Amino acid sequence: MKITKTTSLQVFLPASLAALAIIILWGISVRPAQAGYIVTFKQVGPDVVATGSGPIDLTGLTGAFNAVISPFIGANPPNVSMGPVSAQAPAYAGSMPFSGPSTFGSGLGVFANFGSGDPVQIIPPFAVVVVPVGYVSGTPLSDSATYSSQTFATLGVTPGTYEWTWGTGANQNFTLQIGPTAGVPDSGSTVGLLFVSLIALFGLGRFRAQRWV
Repeated sequence: MKITKTTSLQVFLPASLAALAIIILWGISVRPAQAGYIVTFKQVGPDVVATGSGPIDLTGLTGAFNAVISPFIGANPPNVSMGPVSAQAPAYAGSMPFSGPSTFGSGLGVFANFGSGDPVQIIPPFAVVVVPVGYVSGTPLSDSATYSSQTFATLGVTPGTYEWTWGTGANQNFTLQIGPTAGVPDSGSTVGLLFVSLIALFGLGRFRAQRWV
């Protein structure tokens, strides 16, 4: 009995490329969209740390009043602000409450101990968005806040993803992410999946390229 190699690589190569394309597209599809301004709350040791980034499109909103804000999170009713303590910033308002959840927990509100970056706030029930002085609609924002000796439970917030919108534009939204996004692999796990899949495809090709006689 001996092993005789055949020319099945002509069949294997297109199939491998197709499978590879499916794997790559799957890896891209599971990533969350990054449009608009996004705030992420994470438990870091004994503290809760919030980071915000992304642009805000003020289309459909009009200047209302000047505000003084500090980093804060309130779940019921929803109210999220980022940036330095006691920052002055203009507020913009819509004609009706923003589309999105009416609550994301039971917490009435807690001020952060520290904050930095661009002052940003959203109060969905009152259709209010606060941005830095002189802000140009659609340009990137970046900020952070730290809630010392706090947990999601003490803040009264429920882990999950929450989004409020005031239009259909790509950046006419404010997304709040509390805790990790379940089921979304990071770049390392996606690369690992691709590597394992390639090994499996290579092994399958070797198997198909041989037959016992």
